[in-house]
Amino acid sequence: MPRQKTKALPTPTAAIRKEQRTRAAPPPNVTPPALAGTLPKSFGFGEGRGGVNTKASLSSLIKSSRDIMRKDAGLNGDLDRLPQLSWILFLKCYDDLEMRREEDAKVSREKYKPVIPSPYRWRDWASDEDNGATGEDLIKFVNDGLLPALRSLSGSDERLKVAEVFKETYNRMLSGYLLRDVVNLVDAIHFQSKDEIFTLAHLYESMLKEMRDAAGDSGEFYTPRPVVKLIVDRVQPRLGETVLDPACGTGGFLVEAYEYLKPQVKNSKEQKNLQTATLFGVEKKPLPYLLSTMNLLLHGIETPNIRRDNALKNPLNEIGEKDRFDVIVTNPPFGGEEEAGIQLNFPENTRASETALLFMQFIMRSLKRDGRSGVVVPNGFLFGDGVAARIKAQLLQDFNLHTIIRLPNGVFAPYTSIPTNLLFFDRPGTGDACVAPTDVIWFYEHVLPEGVKNYTKTRPMQYEEFQPLLDWWDNRVENERAWKVRAADLIQTNGTLKGIFDGRDVVSVNLDIKNPSRKEDLEHLPPAELAESILVKEKKIAAIMEEIKGLLAK
Repeated sequence: MPRQKTKALPTPTAAIRKEQRTRAAPPPNVTPPALAGTLPKSFGFGEGRGGVNTKASLSSLIKSSRDIMRKDAGLNGDLDRLPQLSWILFLKCYDDLEMRREEDAKVSREKYKPVIPSPYRWRDWASDEDNGATGEDLIKFVNDGLLPALRSLSGSDERLKVAEVFKETYNRMLSGYLLRDVVNLVDAIHFQSKDEIFTLAHLYESMLKEMRDAAGDSGEFYTPRPVVKLIVDRVQPRLGETVLDPACGTGGFLVEAYEYLKPQVKNSKEQKNLQTATLFGVEKKPLPYLLSTMNLLLHGIETPNIRRDNALKNPLNEIGEKDRFDVIVTNPPFGGEEEAGIQLNFPENTRASETALLFMQFIMRSLKRDGRSGVVVPNGFLFGDGVAARIKAQLLQDFNLHTIIRLPNGVFAPYTSIPTNLLFFDRPGTGDACVAPTDVIWFYEHVLPEGVKNYTKTRPMQYEEFQPLLDWWDNRVENERAWKVRAADLIQTNGTLKGIFDGRDVVSVNLDIKNPSRKEDLEHLPPAELAESILVKEKKIAAIMEEIKGLLAK
């Protein structure tokens, strides 16, 4: 099919002139009259409305869209602009996906029922830049017709997922003229083109990073890409296994797992399995839920298995074999607290308000036999006593905690300076060759590059900096960065062996083991040790001052 010529994109002034002749927006269940009968011709990969965009032109389209949004009084910063752009991109992306499904159905002589019905498909209301609604008519259609209709979709699983995406999604733009300009720009993007999707996915990831930087304390749902890539690369998911991120944020771990698994696909059956029955996520907040769904769509996952929910909402003891996964990779929220109702889902002796402690128990319970996990945890989990100690005792007794990577400061800058660590552990199987509970824990200290004092927004971590760790992983020896500790030496109880098994008599499990090759770093000491160290040094200083005073007196 020959490609159509690219139309010139309208200016805001042109949009205003068009508004003078456009018709009023229809009520929710009526096809927009100005768009009736104007469905675009179907097209395949690499062909579409306006031809194929280059990387530069696609980047320019996104930049122009964001520039237009900056003019709208209803949007305040990237925290408003990116969600707005995301749902607009979502509808264009989904319409392109549905048109491809319609073409496939025609070829196989099957009937296809669209997930998003007319008149709410992108092609019905957005793709005609000459006669489409704009101004107040467009705002009215979007606010009173389109979004309420999408929220009320029901029936198939895919319809319910779309409804969930838009459950708490709102149009924040006030100017229908500016909204029409953004819609016209997005209409020039071809989600049928693999090259364009690949480029847009990377552009979207960069926007997510910008949003994280702008979010400050609200940026907990973004994990630096090098950390995500390292964790997925080390747990090595295999095709046919299930992968879970129970706090998936913007979907970084699931995207990385998808990219890791793609080369393993050999046929259409395996491709379908990867698309529909491999990657699973849970996210309780509406904004990251929307962003993660869009992120996975852009990376080629047509039906993201992300559930809008709190992964901790059910009693821990009700998690059975059917609820478990082969691989769990995640950066659970830390520093926050869960409500009392959620805390009651956990055993009394390991009940806590700290989110990270509850998620660690959920992960341990949700891992299949012979399963593997990579988790980001704060320093406090390593040296914490009480409930934290009992959870760690269970981790060492029932799992093989084989590696702890100590990360330097600034990895999660700018929204937290809390030192973090990566835990890698397996769950023992049932066969003779199964993984055994923890015997030896290897520690590896990832150091800052030479000349770098701290990771920052302008000097973030790079994946290449992990190369020494990757070289060491399968050929482990103790060196200036790596050391090992016997797990049995770390569990302190009140003197009974029973305590190791039920956790009630565990006094301490200190995983905050310092690198013996480095000088002591006071900043990373547990609070009690830090206070004691400061007190000892103050006593030494006081003694020296007394000596000086004595000398001066003479």
